[in-house]
Amino acid sequence: MRTTASLFATACLSALMLTACAEAETETEAETATQDSGASSSTPAAAPAEPGADIIANAPDSAWRTVDAEDLVHLVTNKGEVWIEIQDEFTPMHAARIREIAETNWLDWKVFHRVIDGFMAQGGGAVDNPSIQAPFDPLQAEFGIRRDPNEIPVYETQERRSTERGPMAQAGYWNGFPVGTQPSALAGIVADGRVESWLLHCDGAAAMARTNDPNSANAQFYIVRGEAEHLNTQYTVWGKVRQGQDVIESLNVGTQGQTLGFRPDIIEEFEMATQMDNAPTVQVMDTSSPTFSAYLEALAASRDNGRLPDICSIDVPVRVLD
Repeated sequence: MRTTASLFATACLSALMLTACAEAETETEAETATQDSGASSSTPAAAPAEPGADIIANAPDSAWRTVDAEDLVHLVTNKGEVWIEIQDEFTPMHAARIREIAETNWLDWKVFHRVIDGFMAQGGGAVDNPSIQAPFDPLQAEFGIRRDPNEIPVYETQERRSTERGPMAQAGYWNGFPVGTQPSALAGIVADGRVESWLLHCDGAAAMARTNDPNSANAQFYIVRGEAEHLNTQYTVWGKVRQGQDVIESLNVGTQGQTLGFRPDIIEEFEMATQMDNAPTVQVMDTSSPTFSAYLEALAASRDNGRLPDICSIDVPVRVLD
């Protein structure tokens, strides 16, 4: 560096060249400093890919299940859009009610009147009346089913409690829905050949609100945004957010009529994809496919203990095609 400085001092005797030499010297010193420090002018290194990202990116079309438009709810809020898949196998009466609510536009311009951080967002109240009654009859509870493993197969992945303090059971997937269940093997030794199973209150679970009466669900619903395991087998889960959980997380927190200054977010539209002119194609990775098994293996391999995360911490891959 000293030799370089001397050369520039000699070359810059002419006053007319002082400015040019000063600029050249500055550039030379900067280049030398860069070489000395071993630094580069390239952009920072990219963050490491999420475990299983390559498996998702390279998944064949056969590894994806397209959600039927008759099972896809389009929820539009003032914060953005949410896509929810409903299912009939575990909760047929509630699934029918959700379709009825959508087709009658009952929830349009209602609000998320009770949003608790780390727990859930409840919608269906009116701006001036959070307890407004919908023009529907109350529903019988559908907290779980007794299923024939041959008719409704569940891909069991881990042992897990049925509720926070309940007995040990199994957890796994059915059509991309997180499920709690008695072991399928138990069906072989019981009289009816069936086992108890229920949909789990994982993040993004869509369920029906009710009063203390188990059979009082009507039209108000909630979406889990955090921890709601204590509600397993106590409330009816009818669907799962497939796209837009970030919108649910962004909803204003508070309870209408109780939280000072709370301004509830609006449900601008609650409709079925069948009611839309240009609904996108929502695809969920087939949780019975070899590709999904490979994805779970990659998740387990990325952890120090070599085990899968809890089922409620695993995001089933989803893609949306225009």
